Amino acid sequence: MQLETYISDLLYRYDCITVPQLGAFLTNRVSARVHDTTHTFYPPKKVLSFNEQLQHNDGLLANYIAEVEKVPYATANDKISKQVKAIKSYLIEGETIQFENIGELVLNTEGKIVFNPSSHINYLTDSFGLSHFTSADIKREVYKEEVEVIEETAPIAFTPEKRSNNNWLKYAAAAVIVLGLSGFGAANYYKNSIENHNQLAQEEANAQLEAKVQQATFVISNPLPAATLSLEKQTGNYHIVAGAFRVEANSDKKVEQLRGMGYKARKIGENRYGLHEVVYGSYESRLDAQLALNKIRLEHNKDAWLLIKRLD
Repeated sequence: MQLETYISDLLYRYDCITVPQLGAFLTNRVSARVHDTTHTFYPPKKVLSFNEQLQHNDGLLANYIAEVEKVPYATANDKISKQVKAIKSYLIEGETIQFENIGELVLNTEGKIVFNPSSHINYLTDSFGLSHFTSADIKREVYKEEVEVIEETAPIAFTPEKRSNNNWLKYAAAAVIVLGLSGFGAANYYKNSIENHNQLAQEEANAQLEAKVQQATFVISNPLPAATLSLEKQTGNYHIVAGAFRVEANSDKKVEQLRGMGYKARKIGENRYGLHEVVYGSYESRLDAQLALNKIRLEHNKDAWLLIKRLD
């Protein structure tokens, strides 16, 4: 029995998966973040941890194994107990236990289990299809520096003109008014220039972000020729997801590719983020879906996952 497979399946839906007599795998949701030094954008994710103190059997893991393997609950508990004993014996001998897509377990010098989480899978389904990327720095002080250089190289000097009468006072007053209005206009122009620059810089950043998201979509350089297939209508609430695409044309190409490989692939509409979801197939029973998922992960796509959704 591959215990890590069942634990991995449950981590998509639950925040705490307890393995009786061993400990509990916990998930904690972390918001999207930007690295201050590398300017790398990271999507939201679930961070894995392990607590050796939580060993009480809550029945979640055993019930899931009993449902998938169609065995009694007591039999599922016995299978878990045997595998936990084997894991502990390996740990005592100093070996490292590798749980695929979850992490590593090893004993420290004090005899406590230390967990090193894996970063290969993001168990937050809301972030499916998103990956980290790096964006270049955006400089926003260019216009201000240019104005400072111009002011230093081209100072303005005022030399009053002597007149034989007092009419120069009138002209001086008029000049002060004109200069005041000009200064106000120049200030507004400078402010508007800075705002326009900031807006262009923001649009450039958004364009780079959108380009990175588009790069995460599926693209086939040599699309398969169009084919007309007669397929029976699929039903069931258990769907094996092959991918989600922002560009609908890419999802159509993915469906054609999978059908050419013999899968009953189809599109099941858009998810809450507007991405077009493509599935290998839909199933009436949870057992059939799980068996098909295990085969697909082994032979074709290790990142495929099970979606439970009722389609109208």
